[in-house]
Amino acid sequence: MDLNYFRPLIETKVKELGYELVELKSSKNKDGLFLNIVVDRILPIDMDAIVAVSEALSAYLDEIDQSEESYFLDVSSLGAEKPLKIENLKDYEGRYVNVHVNNALEGKNIFEGEMNKVSEQSIEVTYKEKTRVKKVVILLDNIYKIRLAIKF
Repeated sequence: MDLNYFRPLIETKVKELGYELVELKSSKNKDGLFLNIVVDRILPIDMDAIVAVSEALSAYLDEIDQSEESYFLDVSSLGAEKPLKIENLKDYEGRYVNVHVNNALEGKNIFEGEMNKVSEQSIEVTYKEKTRVKKVVILLDNIYKIRLAIKF
């Protein structure tokens, strides 16, 4: 399967469906050839969304793939705890996040809580420490990595 040919076509179709193409790769094992597609969007992606994208892509690939080569289509998302890009943080304001910082703040390098505010230079996170609710302002250039988190 020529991914260089299919990538722009699949990317366009994924965008039409309201998603971003994160990864496209093929792999082969004892069970056969697999076409792996990872998609993302700002809104949460549940199993129904993955099924809808998979069905749409499967029908589309049947139209554009003229080869006789068979493969398994595997569509997935980045998951509930997907990594976030600093430039897109405003889109996730109000969401529960896990933040790792380069330089400790208040003696901590990891904060997990609700990202209340996002500005051009920083984010504000409300988190719990034992029974107390605290707020911390984290400069964007101090963020080592940030991802969505699941609140328990």
